[in-house]
Formats: sequence, structure tokens, C-alpha cells
Amino acid sequence: MKFNKNAVGREIPEYLEGIGELVPFKGVDAIKPTKKKAGAKLRMRIQDEPKIVASIEEAIKKSGLKDGMTISFHHHMRNGDTVVNRVLDIIAKMGIKDITLAPSSLSPCHGPVIEHIKSGVVTGIQSSGLRAPLGDEISKGILKKPVIIRSHGGRARAIEDGELHIDVAFIAAPSCDEMGNMNGRTGKSACGSMGYAIVDAQYADYVIAITDNLVPFPNLPASIDQTLVDSVVVVDEIGDPKKIVSGAIRFSDNPRDLLIAQNAVKVIVNSGYFKDGFVYQTGAAGASLAVTSLLREEMIKQNIKASLGLGGITSQLVGLLEEGLMSALYDTQCFDLDAVRSIKENERHYEISASFYANPNTAGPAVNNLTFVMLGALEIDKDFNVNVMTGSDGVIRGASGGHCDTAFAAKMSLVISPLVRGRIPTFVDKVNTVITPGTSVDVVVTEVGIAINPNRPDLIEYFKDLKVPQLTIEELKEKAYAIVGNPQPIQYGDKIVALIEYRDGSLIDVVRNVWYRCF
Repeated sequence: MKFNKNAVGREIPEYLEGIGELVPFKGVDAIKPTKKKAGAKLRMRIQDEPKIVASIEEAIKKSGLKDGMTISFHHHMRNGDTVVNRVLDIIAKMGIKDITLAPSSLSPCHGPVIEHIKSGVVTGIQSSGLRAPLGDEISKGILKKPVIIRSHGGRARAIEDGELHIDVAFIAAPSCDEMGNMNGRTGKSACGSMGYAIVDAQYADYVIAITDNLVPFPNLPASIDQTLVDSVVVVDEIGDPKKIVSGAIRFSDNPRDLLIAQNAVKVIVNSGYFKDGFVYQTGAAGASLAVTSLLREEMIKQNIKASLGLGGITSQLVGLLEEGLMSALYDTQCFDLDAVRSIKENERHYEISASFYANPNTAGPAVNNLTFVMLGALEIDKDFNVNVMTGSDGVIRGASGGHCDTAFAAKMSLVISPLVRGRIPTFVDKVNTVITPGTSVDVVVTEVGIAINPNRPDLIEYFKDLKVPQLTIEELKEKAYAIVGNPQPIQYGDKIVALIEYRDGSLIDVVRNVWYRCF
């Protein structure tokens, strides 16, 4: 097997059986789109033919699903999802094999996929994320072909560019009418935005809506409308409401997280970008939520208002909108019940597709408007490369998500992370898996201080009088090693179990099987 070194120094195979030729990552803005969008399949419906069918099995038969095809799902049901496992069980009973599973992400509840891999029903996976126990088994090398990991923007791009062709899309719909108009705003399985399912519906050859809440026609507003839906199936349950969304997510009262948040807010406020009209995205982890709460205080104090909150929406962002501190929300996914309520009630809370959010091959994805983005990390190395995919043991247990999409696009990307977690250093010589290249990371924020990327001399000048300790990334690594010692190298096998794509489709890294887990 021949390998080429890519722009972050990783050895990338030229070709893999079952995958084809591979393009190494050449830099964050090196590959330009050169082809037109893929076209959706043309289909029509006889006027009086009902779309509602009696069962998932009947819908599968009508779809023409057969061996070797690709199916997709969305992850708005998160760890409460029941649709993926149910559909795969039915496919297995129908004797269909060699399926590529292409959901927007997979959660711990999808452990039963393991048995479908072992039986040959599933032979390929393309997704943004994999968690235990499935990630553990993939890391052992049980899958026939390597998993393809894409960012949220990269997945939308791959679908629209024709690289990822979906034969049948199964879309869990919290509310749906007889024609297939669906949304996530109401019903016992309400999830809010259905942003990650929209591109699937637009480009799949056949679309099956699966709902536990059939409502009278017309079901408006429709996240996905009737022109894109071929069959509707009513089932007893599409998700466990307790595991789909939580109540209001509260920020951490951990002193370390609060110190990180305070440092991050000082960076934001003193960056030169903190002014009326800024655009903001943050995650749902404790420190990130604390940043939003502390930033709110600064916005009130300085009479500064944001124009837009973006991405996965939490109660904290909803609060800013409802207080008039933020003009609008662009929502790809609701993280809590407040966000679900808000998207239903507030006309300034907009649902957007994954393509609108982060597809680089469009005239302007929403991430291009970002001023600040708060991002997490499992590992950060001396070149500012970030890993959010594999743990310190090399096992797949995370998600690419919108990490590399937003880091590249934002005027200032902040990676916020503690120095160590337990006995594991966050800062290392070399990350196990590169998800976001260091050239896209501007500032790293920890409880002991910050590190500014040397490729941002403008920020170094801005922060020269900042009352936060400033260190080099090497110094942060040395501090981490001084606490927990040097990490032992991981014993990898020779089998490539996952391919990590950058958002443009090039290969930024590969993941090999973890040797000790093979026995």
C-alpha cells in the first residue's frame, strides 16, 4: 500500500479496496469545487395513491431497497432514537445484506448495529460520529470497510456533490400528516429543528417518513414538505422523550470550568470583534454554557447586542434572543426543551439545514458569518491540531460534528479545554487523530491561561495587555505532562478502521485498529 504525507503530516493511503482513490488534505482552503451539484431523482405520484403504508416492511418493499444500497437517518432523536435499530432489524429479517449505513450521527443507543455488522447486513458506515459500544467494536476492526467520518458541512457537501448517494432515507418525524409534511415542533417525540434530515430528503432516491404522531393535513410549518416524501409509516414510538432532549441545560459550577469560562470571556471582550452585530456559536458543555452566561453580563454592561446565534441551540441562547440581546437564531439542532419551545413559538428562531449551516460548496454557508465560536477538545497538540474523535486509548468515541467547519470560518475560534482530565493530559506532542487542523485554531483557553496561535499576530497584538496569563502551546503541554506524566504511546494494528475527511472531502487522517483491543 502506497502512502502520501498530507498537509498536517499524516500518512494517507493512495487507494483502499472498497473505497477507491483517496485525496490527501492539502490545506484548509486548497481544494475548490469544480463540478455541479448532483441532481435529485425525479419521481411522481399518482394523484389518488395513498402515501400511508401499513408497516416499515411494506415501505421498504415499495422503496426497492436491495443488497449493496445506502440508507440514511438523522440524529435529532439523539440517544433516545428507536428508528435506526428497528429499521435494521426489519432489513435483516427481509434478508437484505451489504448495506451502507449513512446517518448524520450515531449514539450509544445504536449498540445493536454491532450484531448487524457481524451478520453482514451492514458492511459500511458513513457518519459524523460514533460512540460506545459501537465505536469500541469499530476500533477492533469488525467492519468490512473503513468508516468514513465527515463533518456536518462535509456530509451535506458529499450528498449534494454526489459523493454520498442515498438510496433510501428513513426520517423519524415527531409530527407528520398523510402527505408527508413533517416537523419536529410537536408530538411526544418533539425534537425541535430537523436541520440534519433536510438534505437527506432533498437528495435521496426514496424517502420514508416514520412518525408516532399522525396529524391532520396540512401539518404546517413543514420542515420537510410533501413533495419530497414517498411513503409515510405510523409506528408506536420513534424515540424516548426523556433521552431526546433534556430540560434546561445549566452551566457548570465546577471552579475549573468557571475559570476557563472567565478567561474565554476576557478574550472575547478584548478581541476587537466584540461589538454590535457579532455572530456567536457555542456548544452544550458546562464551560461553554458558562461562557454564554458570563458574556450576557458583559453585553448588558457594555450595551452590545449580537445579530445571530448559530448551530445547536440551548436555553442560554434562547434567553439572549428573548431578552433582545440577540436578533435571531439559526438552528440546526435543539439541545434542550427551551430550544424546542422557542422554535415553535418565536418567529425569529429559524430552522436551517446542515447545508445552509456549513456546506463549503455553497455561495455562503451560515458558518461564514461567525464572529466567535467556542469549541471543545479531547486533545490539542503543539501545532494546535485538535482531536474530538478518539480517546487517549485510540478508541473511536466522539464526533467530528461542525468542529472543522466553524473553526475555519469564524473570525476567531476558541478551543476551550482543561489542562488535564483525570490522569489524562489534554495537551500532547501529537494528537491521536486530527479533526481540525491547527491553522484553523486561533486561541486555546485553559484554567491556567491562554495560548494564541502564532499565525494570528493581530490577536497577539490585541492581547498584549490582556490580564490573563499567556503561554505557548508547548508550555501548556509541559504543564499538563508535569501533572500526569508523559502519556504512553498507543499500540495500533495495521488495519485502517476509519477515514477522517476534512470538510472539502480530502483525507486529513486515518484511524487504525487498536491492537490490544483485538484480543
